[in-house]
Amino acid sequence: MLPVGLLTPIGGSLDVSEGTAGLTLTVTGLVAALAAPLVTAAVGRIDRRVVLCSLMVLLAAANALAAWSPDFTVMTAARVLIGIGMGGVWSLAGGLAVRLVPAGSVGPATSAVFSGIAIASVVGVPAGAYLGELAGWREAFLAVAGLAGLVAVAMAVLLPPLPAENAVALGGVLRLLGTRRVATGLVLVALLVTGHFAAYTYVRPVLEEVSGVPAAMIGTLLLVYGIAGIAGNFAAGARVGRSLRGTLLVICAALAASVLLVPLLGLSVAGAAILLVVWGLAYGGVSVSAQTWLALAAPEAREGATSLFVGVFNGAIALGAFTGGLVLDGFGPRSVLLLGGALSLGALLVVLLGRAPGTAAAPAGPRA
Repeated sequence: MLPVGLLTPIGGSLDVSEGTAGLTLTVTGLVAALAAPLVTAAVGRIDRRVVLCSLMVLLAAANALAAWSPDFTVMTAARVLIGIGMGGVWSLAGGLAVRLVPAGSVGPATSAVFSGIAIASVVGVPAGAYLGELAGWREAFLAVAGLAGLVAVAMAVLLPPLPAENAVALGGVLRLLGTRRVATGLVLVALLVTGHFAAYTYVRPVLEEVSGVPAAMIGTLLLVYGIAGIAGNFAAGARVGRSLRGTLLVICAALAASVLLVPLLGLSVAGAAILLVVWGLAYGGVSVSAQTWLALAAPEAREGATSLFVGVFNGAIALGAFTGGLVLDGFGPRSVLLLGGALSLGALLVVLLGRAPGTAAAPAGPRA
């Protein structure tokens, strides 16, 4: 997520447009979508601790390369490597909780894993914008490289040996696409995440050109969004076990409204801030709610469903950033808001017309 809050300085430094700079998110999402199932299959029976530590070292090196990038070609190569590491880590980490804690603690432990993903998706942008404003965009990438290195060391020291239990069969994973509720959940993920990133990837030019927010305040507003996103993550996690369908209806409606109303009500710093809070609250609940849908849709094959979720989620990030960039360069910042809002309304229709899977006592999302 780091480039989203840094598009303007990255584009200026590497001499590309903001829409082109948005490809740094597109390529990472696309590669991560492919890497999620492929890396899991490629590592075979290698100890998962070794694989995870290696992938984190790759992430550290790739972010350091991004920080050094003298041109956009090198930056793109670095972001490809980040996509490989991210897709691999995400798909493997999702299934580790059951192996690390007693049986009675698997639910809360799995919730913690997926809350990390949701929180990272909303904190990455304001953190990048803040660090970029404070020290520069290259230093922001260096900071992430250092954090990735620390996590690699922590995993090497703290994780037990994790030998592979079963070989992953790609054919079995792909057959889940024929399950109606799984397919419906993946369409929902695709619409919500594509719509969000079509607009949010370019939130900086939107805030500057539509809302008139000074550059010095961008980081603060994105931090407010990030805090709202964390709150939305835990609020949704507390609700999905009681009403999955209702939670998703609220999320879809709030996402559509907050994005579409920016050109009408977000023409000042205060108005933009209020809409960003609603936007953050809504999107913060997407990961936990969508993951819960898929886990309940395929309870006998949750790892396979998670692999598909990761692939579609990251593919949607890539598609949203790419289409948003084309629309931004062709029609201006207001157009990305219309695109994002329209896709969110499409997701609302999917929830209304689709049949949600039954709820379970222990959803895959975080508890407050």
